[in-house]
Amino acid sequence: MKNVFKGVRGLIGSAFLFSLFTNLLLLTGPLFMLQVYDRVIGSRSEETLVALFGLVVFLYLFYTVLEFVRARVMARVGARIHAQLNERVFDAMLERSALRKTNKGAGALQDLDAVRTVFGSPVLLSLMDIPWTPVFAAAIFIFHPLLGWLAVAGGALLIATSLANHWLTKRRLNEAQSVGFASNQIARQSEDGADYLWAQGMGPVMRRRWLSKQQEAQGKTLAAADWTGAFGSFSKGFRMLLQSAVLAVGAWLVLRHEMTAGAIIAGSVLLGRALAPVEQVLGQWSLLHRARNGWRGLTEFLDEIPDRPEPTRLPAPEPQLSVRGLSLALRRGEKPVLYNIGFDISPGEAVGVIGKSGSGKTTLARALVGLVTPSAGEVRLAGAKLDQYSPERLGQFIGYLPQVVKTFDGTIAENIAQMALEPDPDRIVAAAQKAQIHDIILKLPKGYDTRLSGSDSVLSGGQRQRLGLARALYNDPVLLVLDEPNSALDADGSEALNEVVRAMTEEGKAVVLMTHRTNAIKACTQLIILENGQVSAQGPRDEIIRSMIKNAHDVKRVLSMRAES
Repeated sequence: MKNVFKGVRGLIGSAFLFSLFTNLLLLTGPLFMLQVYDRVIGSRSEETLVALFGLVVFLYLFYTVLEFVRARVMARVGARIHAQLNERVFDAMLERSALRKTNKGAGALQDLDAVRTVFGSPVLLSLMDIPWTPVFAAAIFIFHPLLGWLAVAGGALLIATSLANHWLTKRRLNEAQSVGFASNQIARQSEDGADYLWAQGMGPVMRRRWLSKQQEAQGKTLAAADWTGAFGSFSKGFRMLLQSAVLAVGAWLVLRHEMTAGAIIAGSVLLGRALAPVEQVLGQWSLLHRARNGWRGLTEFLDEIPDRPEPTRLPAPEPQLSVRGLSLALRRGEKPVLYNIGFDISPGEAVGVIGKSGSGKTTLARALVGLVTPSAGEVRLAGAKLDQYSPERLGQFIGYLPQVVKTFDGTIAENIAQMALEPDPDRIVAAAQKAQIHDIILKLPKGYDTRLSGSDSVLSGGQRQRLGLARALYNDPVLLVLDEPNSALDADGSEALNEVVRAMTEEGKAVVLMTHRTNAIKACTQLIILENGQVSAQGPRDEIIRSMIKNAHDVKRVLSMRAES
């Protein structure tokens, strides 16, 4: 994060330079008033008035241009920071969600938007003007020290008010933001599980939970807004009172012949210029607070997930998988979910991993595709550890069908093509035909152009699983990892799955299939039995079946073994 500002230091420096000129040009009004009251009216010179007014018009036009440029520069600072970080934040969000199973990454994107927004808002320009407040206060001393000290005292009180506003609203704003996030989480979870909530009549319960968080967040937001409003109102009222006080003291000094009448108006305007940035910052303090918290959150988020250098590009691997001493605990200090797993898969082999629920099959599948980092041991593809491939390149060689198939906003064709920006129609159709979902897609009103969403209801559970299988086959992978691939399939779908496995092995590819259903291992050549995260048996399928089940003949009949097996 420290390097982010290196590319925008020049822009920020130019913005401060523009601030120098714009704030100096703000002296135009007070000086013009001073000259009008003290020179033009006294001399009754119209030529002087016209000349002065022409100069004022030119200076204010110059001020307008500089202020416009300054605002554009700061907006582009925010845009450049956003451009430098958006890909990094998005990749970190995916990595955190995929590898650590947390969904806090979306908050990082919101933090990044908050930072960009504040750079394009007037409040940051006002913040840059605050250092010039002492300059305007010092200018008031030129007219009379008493007016200067009055301005300094008033400005100090307003700054103290701003700091008090920060300290008194900081905790409330943080709490409101946290509770608001929890409220949004409930809303998203309710939307994702809408079918179940509706069927079970849980809608009112979840609505009450959501409303409870909403009301709590609203209460904390209102409390913070009340404090901010109180300080803002005090600041505005006190500034008007202070300007009136300057006029009164100035008039008293004029009566004592210690100051000219023009200095009264000029001093009042200077005071307004000096205090305006403070009041503007105070009025938009919540925006600065949100951006400050956003920057801090981004820093912590990106420090937690460091940027990974692109590994050396390796050639396309052979379908050889080697697992050695693989142990994995989901959290530090907990009992390993997998312990000392080891096996090899050669080209043309299909390995079925069977076991009861909770035996570690899904965790093993995630380890084989690089979604979890082993606590001990290693997983190698064609001799290279998985982290020697970039995730994008590894995904081209390993096809993965997770236990729960997600669809994304786009057409069926785009979902099969893994949301590629330039999908290959031939590969899309070929993958769909391999997964035997081609005919099902053609029966839909718009075929491959049928649009899906994250909460898709167009496809049934079995069809969605076949779609996920087609997506896993799209890149023609050398290794196919399937996690409970027939959990939602009927008999025809299960047979189609077995045909995919056979086709992969006949092409010399490798397949790993996690299941607890016997009809899913018909095409497997090897079996691994997982019990409590450990391998209890492994070897050729028929040998494992004979050792595990007494009546192997009945098993063969159920599985409809082919002669070649």
